[in-house]
Amino acid sequence: MEWMISLAQLLLSLSFLVAVHEFGHLLAAKYFGMRVEQFSIGFPPKIWSFKKGETEYALSAIPLGGYVKISGMIDESLDTETMKRDPQPWEFRSKPAWQRLIVMLGGIFVNVVIGILIFIGLTFIYGDVNYKKEVANERGGFAAGPLATKLGIQSGDKILKINGKDYKYIEELYSVSNFLADSASYTIERDGKILTIDIPKGFISEFGKGGGAPYFLMPRFSTVIDTVLSGKIADSLGLKKGDRILELQGTAVQYNDQVQKITRSFEGDTLRFSVLRGSDTIAFVTPFKAGRQIGYAPSSKHLKDAEVITHYSFGESIPLGTERAFGTLFDQITAFKKMITRELPVADSLSGPIGIMDAFGTEWNWERFWKLTGVLSLVLAFMNLLPIPALDGGHVMFLGYEIITRRKPSDKFLENAQKVGMIILLALMVFVFANDIIKKVNKWRGNTTVSK
Repeated sequence: MEWMISLAQLLLSLSFLVAVHEFGHLLAAKYFGMRVEQFSIGFPPKIWSFKKGETEYALSAIPLGGYVKISGMIDESLDTETMKRDPQPWEFRSKPAWQRLIVMLGGIFVNVVIGILIFIGLTFIYGDVNYKKEVANERGGFAAGPLATKLGIQSGDKILKINGKDYKYIEELYSVSNFLADSASYTIERDGKILTIDIPKGFISEFGKGGGAPYFLMPRFSTVIDTVLSGKIADSLGLKKGDRILELQGTAVQYNDQVQKITRSFEGDTLRFSVLRGSDTIAFVTPFKAGRQIGYAPSSKHLKDAEVITHYSFGESIPLGTERAFGTLFDQITAFKKMITRELPVADSLSGPIGIMDAFGTEWNWERFWKLTGVLSLVLAFMNLLPIPALDGGHVMFLGYEIITRRKPSDKFLENAQKVGMIILLALMVFVFANDIIKKVNKWRGNTTVSK
């Protein structure tokens, strides 16, 4: 049940982020003397709770959110009976607008801080692992996956620049900020000629659907065998570590992507190939069908030679981690802007719980878990700041109006606005869930088609 590992990571991450978000509201409210009636992680029904002072702390069954119930505040509970009574000194509505504004910004502020702290911690603990671009450009160029081929890149191309600028590490080829640039492009060298490959608007959505970096561009591997896969053709034929495949079907091969190209488009029933073992050339003939693999992992020693591991002191990690956190936040804002302007397809760019669960993967990897949690914390802060009633940003919008005009919107208006906001959020939630399911079904159908 690998999906249970993905689900567990999603629930742990969301529960943590909701807890700290709502805790930000709670701390600010208590600081200004407001009564907090309930603090809940998850939505009812309630599983477990305890009471300390005036506040009930609860863990509820639906783990896709949470809330803080502050006395005298029009929120998702729509407690209109309380609003009919005279305001009390400890209520939200009795406090100055600037204090109420700080309370509403408290959750957003904490999410930004948590996001920054996570990126600082990741930078300090894990550092950076990068690969020099020379590992590809000086050793046969890049192997182009299906999506790179669709862009016009060919296996063997050398990538010289990204968006007209030089780069140092292969990882920069997959940078979100580079894909989101207004005039994104790769400058390549092919057969001694310099060409420009434009990256179309909306490409980042295709990149995500195409499986990401490993299936897009990567250094070319030689045909030297590193590992023979048990139970596969290579195993049954007696291929060994260190064997170098020289040719298939009479075509000389130097790189592993050339082997894959031939096996994918293979026509016939019998595959002929030869390998170099020491100083001997050995020929093989085996039954074969298109789409199958010989069954070996190529040597990756050249990647280790080009690997650059960088560790940072805690002092160095603080500004660098902060910069990466805000860079991630700005990338999300840029992507949101491009969705609004239709430069990015909304359906492809939005992911809900199912899509996020897939991103966590089926193996528990703490580095990936905390990186995604850091990103989600910043996304949660940004999304909550949107001026939609029922979100923190909606409250901030009305409080901003009150501070500027010195006129408070009526309770009836705020109540109706809250209802409209909840309808909008419910509709958005339905759309996101449906979109996740559709993408999952389409991916399953695509994989089924490929497997045939």
